[in-house]
Amino acid sequence: MIDPSRWLNLSFAQQMGNIGSEIARARHWEKQNDAVSRDKALERALELLDLSLASTKTMPQLKEVARLREVVAAWYARQKDYDIDKTALEDYCINFSFL
Repeated sequence: MIDPSRWLNLSFAQQMGNIGSEIARARHWEKQNDAVSRDKALERALELLDLSLASTKTMPQLKEVARLREVVAAWYARQKDYDIDKTALEDYCINFSFL
């Protein structure tokens, strides 16, 4: 579990990059057919998204972060609500780390 005060000190781009890392791990474990490890990575991603949503730093991007959380939660729950390529989802988040 990450320290919330430490998370709040990260820039929005750093937060999104870290979330993207968890999404990348989830994709990796999904390709390996390891549902337990996949779910753990998605749980960490959801935890980080919740911390971002609680931060005033993400207020301009609140809708964006909330929608991302919704998509990741549906993936975790194995719902087919969103037809989003997981590679694109990972790339979207990871690209923030280059800012």
